[in-house]
Amino acid sequence: MESQQERVLVQLRDLILKGEFAPGERLAEIALAEKLAASRTPVRLALATLQQEGLVEPSASGGYLMRQLTATEIADAIDVRGTLEGMAAKLVAEHGVPRQLSLALHECLVEGDRILNKPTLDYDDYTAYIAMNNRFHQLIIDGAGNAALARANETNNRLPFAAASAMLPMQSSIDEGPQSLRFAHRQHHNLVYAMEHGQSSRAQALAEEHVQTAKMNLDFALQRPEATIKIVPAFRLLMGAAV
Repeated sequence: MESQQERVLVQLRDLILKGEFAPGERLAEIALAEKLAASRTPVRLALATLQQEGLVEPSASGGYLMRQLTATEIADAIDVRGTLEGMAAKLVAEHGVPRQLSLALHECLVEGDRILNKPTLDYDDYTAYIAMNNRFHQLIIDGAGNAALARANETNNRLPFAAASAMLPMQSSIDEGPQSLRFAHRQHHNLVYAMEHGQSSRAQALAEEHVQTAKMNLDFALQRPEATIKIVPAFRLLMGAAV
């Protein structure tokens, strides 16, 4: 039952992030159980977990509704990620960067440089950059060696658009996308340099500053809701973004 519950939870999160449910839509246990080929109990438990994560809310008539999020909630979550990643970068710098971690981080830097070394980016380029970016940020979180920090970061990242690469797909419809990514990747280079040279305070400040790129992308997306929703359907969950 535990493995089925985890599977159902992952599937429901995935459906939410794909925009399968509209804001305020009732999430019926029976219908979801049939859709996911599961029994009602793991669906009910998964919905309770999603409520704790802030993705769904209880209905006055019983059951759950899909939540409508606000831009402020997402911006706050991005700020929290910046604080957590800043702490992680500081710890990595203080502990010293092991050779294996250094090699992995530099692989990310080289991959990012390769992807961005062209005047325009296509869908495959964005996909490759997202994979690299996710790995880069996770390497720093894991490299900090702090289990409580890692758990807090994982929980925070479950809120749509809060994770490191969550806003990047939206840039493919925005002229400033490539320039924004190049700026962000230059920050990656500076952050690795600071950690490898034991500059803990600078590493922390750089990691916290880095999330401002994600907040800028959020602002761009909110200014272009129609184009953004076509790329990321779940964006309609944001208050005022639905068109």
